[in-house]
Amino acid sequence: MTTQVLLLTLMISVWTGSTWAQDRPERPDRQGPPPQAYDDCRGKQAGDVVQHTTREGVVAATCVETPQGLAARPDRPRGDRPEAPSREGGPERGPESRAGGMQYSLDQAISDKAQLHTIAFNGLAFLTGDFGADTFLPPGKVSDYFGFQYMRDIDANQAGHNTSFLTRIAHNMLATLSEGQKAQLLRLAKAQEPSIRRFAEMRLPLIKAFRQNLAGDLPGGSVGLNKPAVIQYSAELYALDGLLAFQRAEMMGGAIRSLSDQQKAALGRLKFGDSRTWPDVPEPLDRRSMSHEVNVAVMTYASEMFSWYAGSLQADTYFCPERHGMYFGGFGMKTAPAMGKRDYSISTRMTGDSGEAFLEALTDGQRKRIEDLIELQRQDLAEIVRTRRAIAGEFRRLREGETANRDKVVSLSRRYGELDGEMSYLYATAFAEVGRTLTAEQRAQLARLRATDPSDPKGPFLYSEPIRLPEIENTDHFFGVPMDPKKPAAQPGARGK
Repeated sequence: MTTQVLLLTLMISVWTGSTWAQDRPERPDRQGPPPQAYDDCRGKQAGDVVQHTTREGVVAATCVETPQGLAARPDRPRGDRPEAPSREGGPERGPESRAGGMQYSLDQAISDKAQLHTIAFNGLAFLTGDFGADTFLPPGKVSDYFGFQYMRDIDANQAGHNTSFLTRIAHNMLATLSEGQKAQLLRLAKAQEPSIRRFAEMRLPLIKAFRQNLAGDLPGGSVGLNKPAVIQYSAELYALDGLLAFQRAEMMGGAIRSLSDQQKAALGRLKFGDSRTWPDVPEPLDRRSMSHEVNVAVMTYASEMFSWYAGSLQADTYFCPERHGMYFGGFGMKTAPAMGKRDYSISTRMTGDSGEAFLEALTDGQRKRIEDLIELQRQDLAEIVRTRRAIAGEFRRLREGETANRDKVVSLSRRYGELDGEMSYLYATAFAEVGRTLTAEQRAQLARLRATDPSDPKGPFLYSEPIRLPEIENTDHFFGVPMDPKKPAAQPGARGK
């Protein structure tokens, strides 16, 4: 027994000494994880993914057992270290980008560089696009607290942004569920269908107002967008988003708790963050028996149920840099051309490369107006992270069979909307100011940066589905002008430039 303990201690010493070599030791002769590694895993479980601070910066790490307690071990501290096994349901590798080097993490998503290039990308899309392209929104961006985006971004197969990614994991999840469990998803989809449509339609007046502001088409007595009005409207939009998410968490939590041992074993073979382990299975549901909106909702639930089951609170809190200010056509330029194309991969470099090219096309003064947004939104972005974590934490209570506070979730969601609304106001104002100062040569240069025509495919969209343009409520209140009930509803005009 003594010999076994000595051997185990020696193995742990060698392993931890090399694994944490990149961290600054407490003293020169110290071996093993630094104090920060223990701090980062306080309150966590073995296998949880956390953000670990090292002298080289913040990196993704996995909480592992050590003789001194749970500690954060960097996922890829150096070279091509073999991936370490994780507990059932935990990510199997760190958020390494397909470009190599840079890691996908919440810290990277809110970094100045990622935010600047994303904002610039939206600016390019807005100034070269039209109302229809602005309306495009992937359905998965709604109520996104279940870890799917993180699973997509860290996929070891580098297929997270392929059009088949969601379909494959949704089909695997649906094939694993019982008929009764699948019926729960279908019932919720039918119940949420009107609210899901309402969420999409509520975005249209705000999108229209931003286009009006760009074109200088302002109601009488207004000098531009009214920030309090934009913030208040966004708050109500996000309150609806929070309610939809709460209902989904209730349903998915109950379904997850009802999984049999056999179902858990089947899901255990499908690895979070590695779509290579997901077999191709036949479509488990008959789409002919449901509307398009209901089918999209069921597929969204199924894919997110797996990522929620297999992921972590860290994954639930994560968001991609493009998550906010989604009114300016970024998804219309990046994602819309992929719709209806089987096995089509969206470039992960498009946002950064196009955003950088947009900034290079601007004058120093124009570029500074865009760059200033980073500091202007900094506090809002930091609070968004805290708010998302609090909302995701409430949902995790439902996953574990505990009681969650719906009113708290809706209140937090409303605050989330206020923060996103302020950021969107800042973007819309800056884009319009830059747009009004563009020269003809700059406009031509920006147009060449857009790979596709903004009307291909032609919007407007209900998420990703082309629709006929519905009547849009009067937008005067977004400009601080009381609405006249006799005034006709606003209609999107020609492409703003």
